[in-house]
Amino acid sequence: MDSSISIEKQLFKSAMKGEWDAALEIYKNNPTVRVARIIRSGDTALHIAVSNVQEGVVQTLVDLISKQSEPRKALEIRNEQGNTPLHIAASLGNVKMCKCMAEADSWLLQVRNNDGETPLFVAALHGKKDAFLCLNSYRQDKEAGYSYCKRKDGENVLHCAISGDYFDLAFQIVYLYEDLVNYVNENGISPLHLLATKPAAFRSGSHLDLCSRLIYHCIFVDELKVDPSFSHSSSYDESRGGMKSSYPDNYGTCMHLFHLLKQLVQVVTKSSQNKSQQGDAVGNLEAPKVTSRAGSKGDKELHRHEGHQFFPPNYGTFIDFLKLLSKAMLVILGLGSGRIRKLREKKEKNTWAVQIMNELLRYASMYQSEDNDTRLQLSLYDHDETKPYELTECGDIKMLTPTDGSDLAKQQEQSKEKTFEAGEKEKHKGVTKGETPILIAAKSGITEMVEKILELFPVALHDMNSEKKNIVLLAVENRQPHVYELLQKKNIMKDSAFRAVDQKGNSALHLAAMLGDHKPWLIPGAALQMQWEIKWYEFVKKSMPVHFFARYNKDNKTPRDIFTETHKNLLQKGGEWLTNTSESCSVVAALIATVAFAASTTVPGGVKSENGKPTFENHPAFEAFAISSLIALCFSVTAVVMFLSILTSRYEEKDFGKDLPRKLLLGLTSLFVSIASVLVSFCAGHFFNLKDKLKDAAFPVYTVTCLPVTLFAMAQFPLYIDLAWALFKKVPQRSDRAIAL
Repeated sequence: MDSSISIEKQLFKSAMKGEWDAALEIYKNNPTVRVARIIRSGDTALHIAVSNVQEGVVQTLVDLISKQSEPRKALEIRNEQGNTPLHIAASLGNVKMCKCMAEADSWLLQVRNNDGETPLFVAALHGKKDAFLCLNSYRQDKEAGYSYCKRKDGENVLHCAISGDYFDLAFQIVYLYEDLVNYVNENGISPLHLLATKPAAFRSGSHLDLCSRLIYHCIFVDELKVDPSFSHSSSYDESRGGMKSSYPDNYGTCMHLFHLLKQLVQVVTKSSQNKSQQGDAVGNLEAPKVTSRAGSKGDKELHRHEGHQFFPPNYGTFIDFLKLLSKAMLVILGLGSGRIRKLREKKEKNTWAVQIMNELLRYASMYQSEDNDTRLQLSLYDHDETKPYELTECGDIKMLTPTDGSDLAKQQEQSKEKTFEAGEKEKHKGVTKGETPILIAAKSGITEMVEKILELFPVALHDMNSEKKNIVLLAVENRQPHVYELLQKKNIMKDSAFRAVDQKGNSALHLAAMLGDHKPWLIPGAALQMQWEIKWYEFVKKSMPVHFFARYNKDNKTPRDIFTETHKNLLQKGGEWLTNTSESCSVVAALIATVAFAASTTVPGGVKSENGKPTFENHPAFEAFAISSLIALCFSVTAVVMFLSILTSRYEEKDFGKDLPRKLLLGLTSLFVSIASVLVSFCAGHFFNLKDKLKDAAFPVYTVTCLPVTLFAMAQFPLYIDLAWALFKKVPQRSDRAIAL
């Protein structure tokens, strides 16, 4: 006994110090330590080797374990979290370690940790696509794979992939397990529900400036394609096609250039024969099994992921050439720059999100009627809901017989847990209690999903949540102008959709007048928020004919009453913000007016005694001084008048629509012009005194002198841009805020 403990301590010390040669020697000569938990968390030596990514050591340990009589006893040991070494390897995404353990005993795929997660589930949870595909190739059959892909709370691998934005993995999962599209968790949330809560993953939820938009459109992103299944005999490097880079990171731009030249040769020398061979290669991929509702996948479906779906096949070379030019431009601009790399990742995410959305909707059955078996099963649930029961592996219902001394409520609770862990597909039961994906997409402002769902399922227009709010009401309530405009352009029944009211009798105009707790608009300042609230209310009101919306709700309130009631605090904050801004700017404008008046009455160089004309009358610098002084005086006085008119305003609701923002914009414009004019006047006046001493260095000196004031003006310039944008834009723009389930 003491000797075994001593050996375990030696193994522990060797593993902690990284002395794996000594650890392997102990492991080889003492078979008992192969099942020993050598640290407090319950990890074995194999756990530690996997955690430290010792691939060679793990392979040797697994080989030694495989030679013993019962290797499963050592491989299935779980630590305190219930994780086997295969769980840890899957979380790390190390394909080589996953492969060696799965080959030793594929039964390990069905072992679950304390959270009910299999190694296959853990790989998807951490977004490890290669490890997931590798482990999936060792499953017994497809039905077994479905059981491995689900956790005890109903979450499946597709939920995890979409939640973590692992869209490349999600695409492979849909290909392999298409039925997971309609699986819901214990809250009734399907993968499509989760995707509908991610507006940032779509182009409609992204806000880019002009320069970023230009670069964004110049970037070409390849669509997701089905990866070939992992072969048991192929190594990881072979399956990846040697994608691992063998050059330093700082050689990236150079290698991209060589890759670009290689693509140029491929584009020029591409022939129709090569295209047909590529098409045959794609067509030979194993097609997945599909359910009866989705139909069969043929080669045409696989070809849909190849090439350019918006152009005829004979345009392929031309499109490849455009891609080549865009890549060349990005290389010239600096392919390794952070901005371009982030934009590329963003476009890749947007493109893949739309592709995943299309795949999910292609298999979705949320609007189809249930089959007879499901109806019979639900009727049995309702009839015997007070009796304990469980589901068999085949999906049949088995009634349980109460045992002596057992508590009926306890049996019912255990039965529910067994039913849930059995992998029952509750496709509609939870979803009908909450919101459908199109309602969540309308709240999130994902126009791509709203448009696609209405195209495939027009009946989705009539979906309502528990508060009886349809897609129009939710789009208006959550300030989603793009979704609202999309619904207006659609050829839909406006009388039924736009005239709908919720359970409180609120129409779309009532909800447009109702302000929530958060700031929905992508604009700073309470005054500008108030302006856009007024614009949104007027936009919804004018979008339909007069008297189209219901005038009173169940509380006997009109939309105008609700607007006044819910915007009191915002109106007060907007008035305070305008007052503080106007007071600060009016002080600056008054100072500039004082300086400009003094400068305009002072003539540089004096006047001629004989005729009273300025000494530098015809000098260009004097003319610049005279004109700039006059402009500074006029515009500074104008700014003072505008800011004073704001301070004396009554701050009523209607004033925030156009009157106050227009005055503020005119005041800021006059202030910026007066500041620039004073600087020009200052430089022109001193040019006569310093031109002989500084000569050519005069202009750089003036530039440096004016730099602090210029930086101050530039710091305030974004406010000016936001104000001008809000004043001239008819429809406000919604901020990208995710909707929580």
